[in-house]
Amino acid sequence: MASFIEFFRKFFKDSSSGKRSGTFAEVDAAFLDLVENSSVPGLALTVLHKGKTLFQKGYGYADLERKIPVDPPKTIFRIASASKPIAAMALARMVADGKINLDESFYNYVPYFPKKEFDFTIRQLAGHTAGIRGYRGKEYALNKPYAIRDSLKVFQQDPLQFEPGAGYLYNSFDWVLISLAMEEVSGMPFAHYVREKVLDPLGMDHTQEEVPGELPEHTTVFYTRTRNGFRPSVEVDNRYKLAGGGYLSTTEDLARLGKACLESTLVPPDVMREFLTAQKVKGRSTYYGLGWQVSIDIAGRSFVGHVGNGVGGYSNFFVYPEEEMVISLLINCSDPKIQDHLDRHIIPVVLNLADI
Repeated sequence: MASFIEFFRKFFKDSSSGKRSGTFAEVDAAFLDLVENSSVPGLALTVLHKGKTLFQKGYGYADLERKIPVDPPKTIFRIASASKPIAAMALARMVADGKINLDESFYNYVPYFPKKEFDFTIRQLAGHTAGIRGYRGKEYALNKPYAIRDSLKVFQQDPLQFEPGAGYLYNSFDWVLISLAMEEVSGMPFAHYVREKVLDPLGMDHTQEEVPGELPEHTTVFYTRTRNGFRPSVEVDNRYKLAGGGYLSTTEDLARLGKACLESTLVPPDVMREFLTAQKVKGRSTYYGLGWQVSIDIAGRSFVGHVGNGVGGYSNFFVYPEEEMVISLLINCSDPKIQDHLDRHIIPVVLNLADI
């Protein structure tokens, strides 16, 4: 772990020193307030420090109508784009095994994808610099039983938004393409490969793709926040974009992924560093690695992870290498409009728990 932490110290400014306020009671009160003010229907939080559970609690309800409380080890949420670090860990395993080359053309793996004006690589897809477009209209809420290859029809005829490497455009279609390349290389469904190489080895037993009509036990109701409260979200089928935003999981499972990231237990440190190095466009950082956000918080502390927002689910998954902390937070509704509040007033208090 030491070499991984030293890597971050080299590339980011050291966080400011000095004690800051923050107690278990303050953390508890902050999250209770989100529920009592009807900002969220339900929320689960798991915090690890040096690989051990420092704080874990559920707030509000997994099902408002039936008053089923959130239980962090069991309650299953849509994690939206926090799916990308899961997919990235699987891709990193494939890279470590020499089965895929980040700097090879995507067409070497998926030759039937329509040719564009420019070639682009797996690395550019993973870092969102390939020029693939994002969602249009209600595409984020598609409810069609597409397999990964079937879903190409949604965007495959569209031109690139810019020459690969010349811009940055965050989207989930990049990871649809990566998951398809991984299927071609492995000869198995993407979900099976991830299960075999990532989920089972890490004990992420509650993490899985969502099959409409076959929700696992303890899955939340998925809500959308309105002016009048919360209503069940529209039906969606996320299977085609499993890699970019389709997984179901628990905060405890995601915390296991963060622990593996810190300790390099699943992927060799040299490969892990490639994925956790922010890409650059025209000499400027994108604050995004390969499937992982690579950034600095409001207090100047370096972290990797991902924020996710999808139909009926919202996620914050942060790994702080210098603090040796993992924060896994899941909410069972679409964007509750609290990210700025989390960043400024709650996450800093959670980080201070390690000082107690």
